[in-house]
Amino acid sequence: MRMFTPGKKMSVFARWLTALLLLVFCSRIVSGQISYSIPEEMPKGSMIGNIAQDLGLDLKRLKSGKARIYTGDRTEYIELNRERGSLLIKEKIDRETLCAKMTPCALHLQMILENPMELYSVTVEIKDVNDNAPSFQKNEIRFEISESAAVGARFVLGRAVDPDVGINGLRSYSLNPTDNFVLEKESGGEKNVEMVLQKSLDREKEGRLSLMLTAFDGGEPRLSGTMNIHITVLDVNDNAPVFTQREYKATITENSTKGTKLTTVSASDADEGSNSHVKYYISEAVDSKVAEMFYVDQNTGEVTLQGLMDYEKSNHYQLDIQARDQGGLSDSCKVIIHVLDVNDNKPTIDIISLSNSISEESKPNTIVAMIKVNDPDSGANGQVHCTINDHIPFSVNTPSNNFFSLRTEQELDRERESEYNITVLCSDEGVPSLSSSASLRLLISDVNDNAPVFERRSYEAFVLENNTPGLSIFTVKARDADSNQNARVSYILDDSAVNGVPVSSYVSVSADSGVINAVRSFDYEQLKDFHFRVKAQDGGSPPLSSNVTVRIKIQDQNDNAPQVLYPVQTGGSVVAEIVHRSADVGYLVTKVVAVDVDSGQNAWLSYKLQKATDRALFEVGPQNGEIRTVRQVTDKDAVKQKLTVVVEDNGQPSRSAVVNINVAVADSFPEVVSEFSDFTHSKEYNDNLTFYLVLALAAVSFLFITTVVVIISVKIYRWRQSRIFYQSSLPVIPYYPPGYADTGVTGTLPHMYNYDVCMTTNSRKSDCKYSTLGGQSVLVVDPSFTETLQRGMKENSILEDADSPELVRICFKTTEA
Repeated sequence: MRMFTPGKKMSVFARWLTALLLLVFCSRIVSGQISYSIPEEMPKGSMIGNIAQDLGLDLKRLKSGKARIYTGDRTEYIELNRERGSLLIKEKIDRETLCAKMTPCALHLQMILENPMELYSVTVEIKDVNDNAPSFQKNEIRFEISESAAVGARFVLGRAVDPDVGINGLRSYSLNPTDNFVLEKESGGEKNVEMVLQKSLDREKEGRLSLMLTAFDGGEPRLSGTMNIHITVLDVNDNAPVFTQREYKATITENSTKGTKLTTVSASDADEGSNSHVKYYISEAVDSKVAEMFYVDQNTGEVTLQGLMDYEKSNHYQLDIQARDQGGLSDSCKVIIHVLDVNDNKPTIDIISLSNSISEESKPNTIVAMIKVNDPDSGANGQVHCTINDHIPFSVNTPSNNFFSLRTEQELDRERESEYNITVLCSDEGVPSLSSSASLRLLISDVNDNAPVFERRSYEAFVLENNTPGLSIFTVKARDADSNQNARVSYILDDSAVNGVPVSSYVSVSADSGVINAVRSFDYEQLKDFHFRVKAQDGGSPPLSSNVTVRIKIQDQNDNAPQVLYPVQTGGSVVAEIVHRSADVGYLVTKVVAVDVDSGQNAWLSYKLQKATDRALFEVGPQNGEIRTVRQVTDKDAVKQKLTVVVEDNGQPSRSAVVNINVAVADSFPEVVSEFSDFTHSKEYNDNLTFYLVLALAAVSFLFITTVVVIISVKIYRWRQSRIFYQSSLPVIPYYPPGYADTGVTGTLPHMYNYDVCMTTNSRKSDCKYSTLGGQSVLVVDPSFTETLQRGMKENSILEDADSPELVRICFKTTEA
C-alpha cells in the first residue's frame, strides 16, 4: 500500500479528517488492473498516483503509445501526465454528486496505449469526507392535535437527509423540549422520525406548542440540522384512524403507462360522524420528486402511477401514506414499490481506438480497433454480444467485460480489396433483442508485391523501310496491380545486339510511355526483321520487373529499279543480235533478263517494247522478256534494227529500266559489218569529241610541234601495219553471253555460241561460215576498227576476187556449249 498526500490544505473544519483520509491505496494486478483510493474534494492538480511506476511501464512507452485516459463520462475528473506518468485531479470530485448513497464509490477508467494496443483498467475509489450537514426537506412542520389525543399517539415528523455515507452519515435525532412529546426509540437513521405523545394535551393550558427537532451525523467535527415543529391543539376527537396494514407492497414494470394502479391502502376510524371520515395523503416527508411520480386518491386510498418509471434510475420506491380524520387524528403506513426491468435501452457503442489504415502484409490477429459497449439494462437485457458483416477477413473478440477488439482473421490483399467498410452490430439478450451498429472504414495500405504485367506475351510490329529516324513504331504497355509509387512503371531496353550492332542503335523506348521509336532509317534489302526485349520495372523498393519480346518486321518499299542482267550494255562496243532472213514467225531473237532486289509485288517484272525500227517485225513477252519475230523476215527489212525494251516492276509507284538491243537482219557477215561500221564510228566520234576539244585547248602552245610529231608517227605506224598484216587489225572481238538456265520457261537462250573470225593473207579462197543451229549470232565490233573496216568495205574488188593475195578470210566458228 502506498500513501498519497495532497499538496493543498483543506478547510480548518475538516483538516484532521482530511489528513486521515488522504491515503491512496494502489495495488498492481497481474490482469492489467490497478486500484487507487483518494478522498473527495481534492484540489485540482493533486496527484493520485504514478501509474507508470505502479504498472511497471517506461515513460517512453507512454509517449510512443500515445497513452490516454478513457472514462466514457461527460465530465473528466482525472487526467494523465505522460511526462511524469502520474494521474492528476482534473476536476474537483464530489462523492455525493458522483455516487449519492452508493458505496463503495469508485471511478472506473481505462488507460489505452497504441502500437501495439494495450488496455489497463484503473479503479479510483472515492472516500467520503464529512462535508455535508444533515438537513430536513422543510424548515418547519405543523400539526393539529386534539387535546383528547391518547398518550402514546404517534406523529410522523419525516427524516433528515445527509448526503455523506458511513460514519459521516446521519446518526441520531434530539427533540426539545420534551414536556409532552418524546421521540420514538427505534426511529432515526434511514427510518422516519416519529414523535410520541407522552403526556396528555390541555388546550386550555396551552393551545400552541413549538418544538425543535435536531439531526446529528457521526463525523468529526459533528454536524447537525434542525426543523421547527408547530403544534396546534384541537378540541376533542379521541380516536385516530388505523391502517389495516403497516406496510403495503407493489410491483410495476418500468414501461407502465400513467394511471396504472399500484395498490389501495385502507384505514378505519372508530369515531362516528364527521370524525370518522378519513382522507389519505402522501406524507410531506416523502421526497418531492418521488411524490410527484405517484398519486393517492384522498377518498379511496388508491395509489396510481403519475410519472414515468425508469429502472436504470431507480429500481424501487417507498411512499409514506397518512390517513387523517376530520379531528386531525392520523395514522401512517408504508408502500414499497418494486420496479421490474424492461429491455428498453439499446447498446451504446464507443470506438475508443481505431487504425485508419493497415498494411496488407499485416499478420492475422492484428488489432485494428478497440470498442466499448454499454447497455444500462440489467440481467439478460444488459448482456451484449457483437458481430460484423460476413465474408470479410476480420473477427470480433472480447478481451474483457464490455470491451471488444476488432482483429484481422486472415491475410490481406490490397489488390483484391483496397478498403473495407466494416459494420459492427451489437445486440443484447433481451426479448425482443435491441441492437446498435457502428460503421468503420479501414484502408489497406499497399506493399510492392506485384510485378508489372505486359498486355501481351509478345509484340510484333511492322515498319516501312526508308522511315524517318525518330518515327514512333508502336507502344508496349504494362500494368502493375499495386498503387502509387509501387504501380509506377518504367520501360527499359535490354542490352542485346542485332547483326553485331547494339539494338539501341536501331530503336529506343520511352521510359515513361513505353513508346518504341526508330533510331535509324531501315533498309529492307539489308535487314528484314529483328527482335529485342523490353523490361517493365515498377517504382517499389525493391523494384519488381518483367520482360517481353518485341519483333520488328521491315516492310518493303519499291525503292529499287529493275537491273538488266542480259544483254549487257557495254560502253565501248556495240552488241548485235543476228537474225537470218530465213527466220520463221516466232523466232527467238534474244531474251531480256532482269532482276529487282525488292520483294513481293515490287519485284514482279513486266516487259514491253517501247521503240523499234520496225514494230511490226518484233514483239516482247510481257512476262518472260523474250524477243521474238512477229512475221516472216523479208529482203526489204533493214539490216540494222534497233529495239528499246522497258522493264517495269509492279510497285507503287513503279520503277523501270531501259535496255537498247541492236539486231542485225542479214545472211552474210560482210553485210553486217558494213551496216554497223558507220554506227560505231559515229558513236566513237561523239564520245571522244569533248575529250579532244579539251586536250586541244590545253595544248595550243605546243600545237605545231605536236602536229608534226603526230603526223610522222601516224604515217610510219600505218605503213608498217599495212605491210605486216593488211587489214588484219579488224577487231571483231568474240563475245560470250552469260550462260544461264531458265527453268520452267521455253524459248530462252539455252545454248552459248562462240564466233571466231579468221583472216589470212595470200589466200586463194575466202571461207565464211555461219552457224545454222536455231540459235543466234552475236557480232561485236570494236570502235578502234572503224576506219579499217570502212577501208575494207570500199575495196570490194579485192573481196570479190577470191584469188587476191590481199583477201581477208573471215571464218565464223560456232561452238555449242
